[in-house]
Amino acid sequence: MEMAPLKIKKTYSTGSLPSSVVVCDFNNDNRSDIVVTNSNNNTVSIFVGYGNGSFEDQKTYSTGYFPRSIAVGDFNSDSRLDIVVVNQDSNTISIFLGYGNGSFEDQKIFSVGSFPRSVAVGDFNSDNRLDIIVSNSDSDTISIFLGYGNGSFEDQKTYLTGLAPSSVAVGDFDNDNRSDIVVANEGSNTVIVFLGYRNGSFEDQKTYSTDSLPSSVAVGDFNNDKRLDFVVANYGSDTVIVFLGYENGFFENQKPYATGSHPYSVAVGDFNNDNRSDFVVANLYSNTVSVLLHYDSVPLTAENTFAVDDASLLKAVAVVDFNNDGILDLVVANYGTNNIGVSFGYANGTFGKQLKFLTGSNSHPHSIATADFDGDGQIDIAVANRGTKNVGLFIGNGKGAFEIQYADNIFNATPLFIASTDLNNDGRSDICVAYEDTDNVDILVLRDTGYLKDQKTYSTGSFPQSVAVADFNSDNRLDIAVVNFNNHTISILLGYGNGSFEDQNTYSTGSFPISVAVGDFNNDNRLDIVVVNQGSDTLSIFLGYGNGSFEDQKTFSIGPSPQSVAVGDFNNDNRLDIVVANSNNNTVSVLLGYGNGSFEDQKTYSTDSLPSSVAVCTITSHDNI
Repeated sequence: MEMAPLKIKKTYSTGSLPSSVVVCDFNNDNRSDIVVTNSNNNTVSIFVGYGNGSFEDQKTYSTGYFPRSIAVGDFNSDSRLDIVVVNQDSNTISIFLGYGNGSFEDQKIFSVGSFPRSVAVGDFNSDNRLDIIVSNSDSDTISIFLGYGNGSFEDQKTYLTGLAPSSVAVGDFDNDNRSDIVVANEGSNTVIVFLGYRNGSFEDQKTYSTDSLPSSVAVGDFNNDKRLDFVVANYGSDTVIVFLGYENGFFENQKPYATGSHPYSVAVGDFNNDNRSDFVVANLYSNTVSVLLHYDSVPLTAENTFAVDDASLLKAVAVVDFNNDGILDLVVANYGTNNIGVSFGYANGTFGKQLKFLTGSNSHPHSIATADFDGDGQIDIAVANRGTKNVGLFIGNGKGAFEIQYADNIFNATPLFIASTDLNNDGRSDICVAYEDTDNVDILVLRDTGYLKDQKTYSTGSFPQSVAVADFNSDNRLDIAVVNFNNHTISILLGYGNGSFEDQNTYSTGSFPISVAVGDFNNDNRLDIVVVNQGSDTLSIFLGYGNGSFEDQKTFSIGPSPQSVAVGDFNNDNRLDIVVANSNNNTVSVLLGYGNGSFEDQKTYSTDSLPSSVAVCTITSHDNI
């Protein structure tokens, strides 16, 4: 079989230090989009997908300090996906409500405990509205936010945990159809169970001792009694412990079972086809994986340990059936010996000798993804090689054999994480790579011919700062407006409706334009544009002709160093008005519209220090903005 090579479709700039990525459909077009947290510059980046493996340039939204973890759900019950981000250094979470078109409202911020590490979503009070749970490592708490179903949340309710909560899982442990919580606490060597009431509150914790440094917890029915149990991997003592549930929220802790040195992660699967959950543990320092099998009433058999090379420095493990025998197999990334190892499973839960596939000299494979990359219905393997800055691809034939790897030195940075999904709806999985030392993610797409369309790059002015998307020429195709900070212009790119655009038309703005918004300011059913100019302390109004062109700017004075602009009808006269955040004098400026494209002089209102962003919404029950 001849394998078509992978090439970078396009490199997409993110913020600094992208740390977490989620793939889902934010604009309801059945095409995959991407959201990335950028830890170093405190933003999230949204990449809207065209469905052919390419994406729009990023739209960024400010978060709190050092966003670390992300989850997605519909928090305002409008059937549009929203985003929650954990901000580690500002001790907050950010909620971004989605418009269903790939754009989001500015963040709503909620305080949590100290040094939040992870976030999960669930319905904790049985009202069919999503709630949020956050673990706070430094304050030894979890925070529960009950959702109102409109994108807002009750104030957090905090519950004390053990020391340094590191991992959280959710399940119904007492069979009352209410969500309960289990938390692993690294600092106190315990797990804690919180049983949920139907109102979103929880009983006092029940504490169970673990071995040293519990690092990961997972939930399942491990003895086939239809009661949920959980398993804990203990990094410091080289063990796993199973806690069997009594169906009343209490658990029986079992004796520890030995693993290899420093179990780093645990996965659950049925490795011997007996309909019972088994475990596989990746052991960081002993360069092994441990498989532990269950019987009906006996918690675990002795572990089966499968050695890898002494110097392998095992970095990742994945579980999948490579040879279509209905039995799960293993693949591991051997960082130190520059190979991956595949071990085929037997029906009794043991595994064959590791078959090694070289990833290249000094390649240091770091992460693994398994999927069907060539559309033949068989599982393949993709490997991110940290040392040689490339991706290795191993094509499976469904019989346990793999074709020779293809790899190309296509990255200028160090790949850290690899994930796979079908980004262009062609029935083949594509690859998303995140890096530890650059400000972008790369999308790799496989074509029939092995070649890709060239990236489409559109020139703007210098240092583009803000973008708005709307239909400026009334052809039912989206166009783009971009403000260019360094050369004091706005660029208009008219869309063809197929993902490509005309070359830019530019219009002069004031000095250093920084933010842009769109609305019909003269009630002629044609879209107009407003730009705020940071350097000249003005806003510019561009009235649209409805054909994609605009009148020259009209300028209006606002406060010093404006940062952000938004549009709404503030006095209920069916005419659009404007609000601007002014950073240097801690005010917002409101300009009421006459409905003919002109505005009253600004009225200013004091804010707290350094307002940097403004948004418009209804916050009371009388439907006024």
